[in-house]
Amino acid sequence: MTDVRIRPMTADDAPAAERVTAIGFHELDTRMFRRSWPDPQLRPPDRGANWVNRARHLIGTDPGGCWVAERDGELIGVAVSFVREKMWLLASYAVVPGAQGLGLGKALLAPALEHGRGCLRGMFNASSDPKALRRYHAAGFRLHPQMFLRGTPDRSQIPVVENVREGSESDFDWMDSVDRRTRGAAHGSDHQVLMQQFRLVVSETSSAQGYAYLDGGVALLAATDRRTASRLMWEAIASSDDVLVGHVTPENSWAVDVGLAARLDLHQEGYLALRGMRPPTPYLSHGALM
Repeated sequence: MTDVRIRPMTADDAPAAERVTAIGFHELDTRMFRRSWPDPQLRPPDRGANWVNRARHLIGTDPGGCWVAERDGELIGVAVSFVREKMWLLASYAVVPGAQGLGLGKALLAPALEHGRGCLRGMFNASSDPKALRRYHAAGFRLHPQMFLRGTPDRSQIPVVENVREGSESDFDWMDSVDRRTRGAAHGSDHQVLMQQFRLVVSETSSAQGYAYLDGGVALLAATDRRTASRLMWEAIASSDDVLVGHVTPENSWAVDVGLAARLDLHQEGYLALRGMRPPTPYLSHGALM
């Protein structure tokens, strides 16, 4: 550790930080997305560009929550965290394999956690890495197993989807209200980034509201009741031939019901790490912006 420098992350660091996380998450990406590429230092261009754009957005809103580990001018670790309305969130956290086991992960996580000091709640998606899970548990986070649904849907099972329309920026205010009701904090400016990267659909009736960002499945979904959430998930399934719905906690069994009805395959992967809160529902989190 004596030759490693922990310092704030800058916008210029984002491409190199993306490569650090690509190495760390290559195995997970292969299992969940069924995408494998020859060079583990490179994500597919579209996903790599999205990561860089998200990181630069969070550096702009939360410079105190974004940190890198540098050795001899090379980035070997990254922690990107942010705060939204008294909720601390960890968007990305990785150390390259050759530098693991040296205490670097703990050293990176410490200033990121400090950025969230005073927050009432905490939330992030965690991999199944045993060492990282012990670190999260020691920091006071409860670990909730997550599932994901994947496959080609049986189109004969898809119902007619009603009361769903394309969303726009004019919906952001009430979407933030749904966020507060489900996860306890609004996404705020993060909706701008999400809308640039995904298709936004919304559902509004006299008694319920909900929205979903779609990208070959569900990238993020929040609703005030399960019926609305299910309607939005069916729209996601109807919109894609190869569906992925991730980050499903047991509390969101409605999503398992919909996915299995569509003949998708159910798998288990990773954990939702929470502090000071219960698993949000009806809610399917985004991997980085939650």
